Amino acid sequence: MLERFVSINVNGKNSYGIETEEGAINLSDHFPEWPTLLEVVQNKGFDKLLESLKNRRVSYPKGTYKYNIPISKPEKIICVGVNYPDRNEEYKDGQNTPANMSLFVRFARSFVGHNCPIIRPKISKQLDYEGEVAIVLGQSGRHIPEEQAYDYVSAITICNEGTIRDWVRHAKFNVTQGKNFEQSGAIGPYLVPFKDKSQLEDIQLTTKVNNELRQDDRTSRMIFNIPKQISYISTFTTLMAGDIIITGTPTGAGARFEPPKFLNPGDEIEVTVEGVGTLINTVEDE
Repeated sequence: MLERFVSINVNGKNSYGIETEEGAINLSDHFPEWPTLLEVVQNKGFDKLLESLKNRRVSYPKGTYKYNIPISKPEKIICVGVNYPDRNEEYKDGQNTPANMSLFVRFARSFVGHNCPIIRPKISKQLDYEGEVAIVLGQSGRHIPEEQAYDYVSAITICNEGTIRDWVRHAKFNVTQGKNFEQSGAIGPYLVPFKDKSQLEDIQLTTKVNNELRQDDRTSRMIFNIPKQISYISTFTTLMAGDIIITGTPTGAGARFEPPKFLNPGDEIEVTVEGVGTLINTVEDE
């Protein structure tokens, strides 16, 4: 069985479990001490959940539940910008590869789950996609050495880090507004437990819009690899169990085409991460 944990809503009730080809096996009812996947991560509970699966059957067939963001209330969501070589060149600003990584934060309310529509806001027509690998931290730490960084990773998931382009440069020096419109991005569908660095070091990441391939790259080409990200971020803030790091998007976002290919209502975006799965969302107007 693939170890794909999901946070779901069934008839207005939130729960979590593991997803099979047939549907979801409810596990949250059997672990009241861990009401959400956040507590599972904080308590290193994936193995215990898996041990409890024996003789359990599908609780909810596919199509009878909605997907939530896997970790609905992380303390922090930290995003890494301009983290693939061709992505840096897309900016056409004459600058060399940066010595340090660009970072910004997002709020959980700016994301929806798998198969939920992302929202193009009333105030802008420049909703864009960014397919990314996301990691969930499993323990707290500060000043984490790079060589120990993978010890802090609990799980892998997928992100469409949707962006309102004209609001990214709405002021002199910030991206906060354009990166935090409500329900403008997506995370999910699964948390896949992290067990070995091979799950992250050289995996393929692709993004399709209406079945047209727009982004295609490998994590081995990151400017700042994941251990560097964890180490650098933990220099200035304590990383907590359940925090999410969104690790950067490759070249090919809609804004980089001539003319730009921004998202429109009815569009379907698929972000696929090797070994994790595919995050699918459509677009609706606010």
